[in-house]
Amino acid sequence: MATASTNTGAVGLGGGNNDHTVFVYGSLLADDVVQVLLNRIPQTSPAILNGYHRFSIKGRVYPAIIPVENKKVTGRVLFGLSASELYILDTYEDEEYDKRTVDVSLLDTSEVLQAYVYIWANSSDPDLYGEWDFEEWKESKLEDYLKMTKSFVEELEDTASSLP
Repeated sequence: MATASTNTGAVGLGGGNNDHTVFVYGSLLADDVVQVLLNRIPQTSPAILNGYHRFSIKGRVYPAIIPVENKKVTGRVLFGLSASELYILDTYEDEEYDKRTVDVSLLDTSEVLQAYVYIWANSSDPDLYGEWDFEEWKESKLEDYLKMTKSFVEELEDTASSLP
């Protein structure tokens, strides 16, 4: 996981060109996946999201988070995303996730900032179980996941190129 020192004073959720901030906790922890999706690795910082739990999902290779008291999810924040990059992530995360604004704590500075996060829409989903393990996923699933992600990007590009 690439990390960089962060100067987050100018980074927010808002409406500028490259100022979206997103907390990621699953497949987007892998630089390879982010590179395929965004065609770059944005500035990142390790972070914690309190009050949530990361679950495995039966039949899926990616995780879900939902609010759970006294739990926390470790992940990282992606800084400086453009509106078009945020659109790619919104499309990638699909309708099974709700995008919300949350407070996350940066591990390297203890700063608390607001970021978007994609939360599993069905918090009572019976397919959620246990704890999703990134390192295990990276070893056993990353290669196939990258192929799937490349196909997603190609489809997205095809769709965009066919628009008037």
